[in-house]
Parts: sequence; structure tokens; C-alpha cells
Amino acid sequence: MTQKINLKGLTHPKLEDLIVQWNEPKYRARQVMSWLYDKRVTRFDTMTNLSKAFRDKLAAEAYISDAKAVAQTVSDEGATVKYLFELTDKNRVESVLMYDGARVTVCVSSQVGCAMACDFCATGKMGFFRNLTAAEILDQLMAIESDQKETVTNIVFMGMGEPLANYDETVDAIRVMCSPDGLGLSEKRITVSSVGLVPRIRQFTKEGLKCNLALSLNATTDAVRTHLMPINAKYPIAQALDAAREWAITAQRKVTLEYVLIRDINDSVADANRLRRLMSGLPCKLNLIPFNEIQDSEFRRPDLERIEQFRQIVADGHYIAPIRFSKGGDIAAACGQLRTIHDRQGALMPRRD
Repeated sequence: MTQKINLKGLTHPKLEDLIVQWNEPKYRARQVMSWLYDKRVTRFDTMTNLSKAFRDKLAAEAYISDAKAVAQTVSDEGATVKYLFELTDKNRVESVLMYDGARVTVCVSSQVGCAMACDFCATGKMGFFRNLTAAEILDQLMAIESDQKETVTNIVFMGMGEPLANYDETVDAIRVMCSPDGLGLSEKRITVSSVGLVPRIRQFTKEGLKCNLALSLNATTDAVRTHLMPINAKYPIAQALDAAREWAITAQRKVTLEYVLIRDINDSVADANRLRRLMSGLPCKLNLIPFNEIQDSEFRRPDLERIEQFRQIVADGHYIAPIRFSKGGDIAAACGQLRTIHDRQGALMPRRD
């Protein structure tokens, strides 16, 4: 039996190619995408501007995915909502909705788990299970919009997984998000965060997308960064920053450096001064993120005085260095806290700390 094709997640050119294979005119792709992303239907019999014969063909050959959250948790302040989605294979991922004035941001996952094994990240500690499809990435966003009855203004690929390790599906999801026939988002309102997969950053640079790029730096020496982030042994700081510089020059945008401050690990005066030197000549902006504590980790957040001292040293170098206290820490929805675990039957369950 031929496996049905999920139409969600197909870029406009890919959908056109498929429709031509079905002996239909190319313009049908625009009609179908309008039903998928504008009207958001999941049944082919509602696509009334398509012939009945074509609708029957679609029903026989294709389907439209539609994610449903199996759990959601609201933070005490009400500005953050964490969603748990169960996938068709019973794997589960988490996504986070954040309100900040007029800005409505969704943090999407790109993988079930993560293979990068960063020592300060709860997702890294759960291991890697599989990549998400472009449709599964889009389903998170669309399901949250439907639940909240809100239009999301910003997307950050900072949930579970390393987006650039799931390169093709991540890029396809972005292209659908930004297509006028898709969700119609501005590329400049999408941020992709990476641990520093140098070849993928260089490939991403050539895509011509105007998305934002965030590099998870988190240390100023290779020894410390390799301890925190094993990927640094393969792509050390100098290489990661070179790739980021190439992206920034090509995209004519500043790369965001993310620096998680961890007590007695990377928060010293010497670290702050080295960070200033690393930023010199790089078109960049900096986000200082006080560590969000997780279970099974001895790492701790620096005290406020130490955080401010670090910030001031960087700022004295004429760099803007905002401190980003992550939202949703009370519901394990803050940066680095997303994680699911297996129950005895092998299904992924939400972590309960």
C-alpha cells in the first residue's frame, strides 16, 4: 500500500511538482496552500474551488496533519504557556508561547531530544530520538495559534533540538512560514539558534534567507566551551565565529551571541574581558542569559551582583549587553529547560521535577 503524502510542510515548488505529477495545473498549488494555511482546513472535501475528481485524488494520495496538544502549563505570571505535543509515533516535544507587549513569540522544537549533549541543557541530557518533519514544526505553531486565537508575530527555533542538524526540514518549514502562499511571516521575525555547526551555518548563509541567526557561545576559551558543549571539539570558537561573521556580512544583519552565565564556570572578570575581545570586529549583538537551573546538574546561576559586574565590563567596551531573564522558569519552560522522558512503556512523557 502506497504511503500517503502529508501536504503540510511542502514548499510551494515541491507542491507544484507533486501536483504536476498528478496531471493537474501548477496553479492548483496556490489554491491548496490557501486552504492549508489561510483557511486552515484539514479535510479535502471542504476545498470547494477544486474539482471533485481532484479532491478524490487528494483524499486517496495525501493527508493534512493537525497537531493537538496533550498538555499545557501556564506560568504564574500568565505570560508564558508551555505545550506538550504528541506525535504520530508517540514521541513528544515541547513548545513555548511567550507574550511580551504586542510581541507574541513561539519557541518551536526541531527535533525530539538533541544529540549535541550540552551540559547545561535539559534537552541535551535526554539524548536524541529523531528529527521532526517540516510539517511537525509548522504544526506546533499553527496549533498554538488556534488554541490561543492569536496571530504569532515572532518565531524562535530555540526549543528542543539543534535546528541546523535537521537542516532540510528546518529550511522547508521556514520557507512555508514566510511564503505569501503559506503563513506570510516576515523572515526578519524568525530566529534560528545554533550551537555552531560551522558547515551548516555556511550552507544557511547561502540560502538567501533574511532570518536572524543566534550563535550559542557560552564560553570564551575552547577548554571551557568543549566542557560545556562537546561540539566545540569539532568546531572551536574561532571557526564558529568566522562562520557567524560570514553570515552577518552576507545577510547584512547582526548575529546574536547567546551567553549563558554559569556560576564559577564562565562568569569571571577575565571571561567578560575575553568576550569583549571576541566580539571586536564582529557585527553582533549579545544576550546574557543567567543560567536556568535544571535537575541532574550541579551548575548554578551567578548572583545578581556578579551578573551585573559581567554585563558592565562588556558594556564598557561599547557593546549593548542586555540581561535576558528567561520567562517561564516556574513551569520549566525557560531557555535550556525543555525536556521529555520515557515512561515504562517507552512513550515520551513530560518531565516532572
